Amino acid sequence: MTVSVRVIPCLDVDAGRVVKGVRFTDLRDAGDPVEMARIYDAEGADELVFLDITASSAARDTTYDVVSRTAEQVFIPLTVGGGVRSAEHVDRLLRAGADKVGVNTAAVERPRLVAEIADRFGSQVLVISVDARRCAPGTATASGWEVTTHGGRRGTGVDAVEWAVRAEDLGAGEVLLNSMDADGTQAGYDVAMLRAVRAAVSLPVIASGGAGSLEHFAPAVDAGADAVLAASVFHFGQLRIGEVKDALRSHGLPVR
Repeated sequence: MTVSVRVIPCLDVDAGRVVKGVRFTDLRDAGDPVEMARIYDAEGADELVFLDITASSAARDTTYDVVSRTAEQVFIPLTVGGGVRSAEHVDRLLRAGADKVGVNTAAVERPRLVAEIADRFGSQVLVISVDARRCAPGTATASGWEVTTHGGRRGTGVDAVEWAVRAEDLGAGEVLLNSMDADGTQAGYDVAMLRAVRAAVSLPVIASGGAGSLEHFAPAVDAGADAVLAASVFHFGQLRIGEVKDALRSHGLPVR
């Protein structure tokens, strides 16, 4: 059975507002998350990702009330991430209306957290969010990409491909692979990194970081992505969900 490619808008939220910048910096306001979620649902988005991008760096929890109000407006799967540090946080987010929960910083710092969440709630709930960048000179990993944490602010020296494999072994159900080099640049997805992770894991992979035109989406799928995620191009009206699906269809790819 051929699985349809999912098209997923991402709401990067800071202080209760959707924001977008380049590599999580120079943020500009893009709107109200609840209203934007409602619009994307109506436009045919397959899922929605809600990331509280300053929760980890500020050492605070995700904003539960915004999650709850967003969940009330959408009838598609909602993945929430940012500041998730324990199974109890996952429980609260699921109760607030999340369908899946994304974990990054806390899982890198304490990998056992992945197994704890998967064992308690099931792998289908857990999205391992990997913010990866090409290694700086002198900090090479085997794959050439390293994991970053705290909203892309800190390098870890952890090999991004090896970390995806380990997260799968620990029970993660999906990989949200975000290129920090491409994030917000609208220059296209990092297809080389997608291919490397796709070759190493059997989990569904969501491509994130770099979408800027209709021509960027099909190459990400060709490189192994099961879903394509974008933010700026949707938030500021450059592209619509339907246009992306039409572009994927014209490339011979199945969409919902």
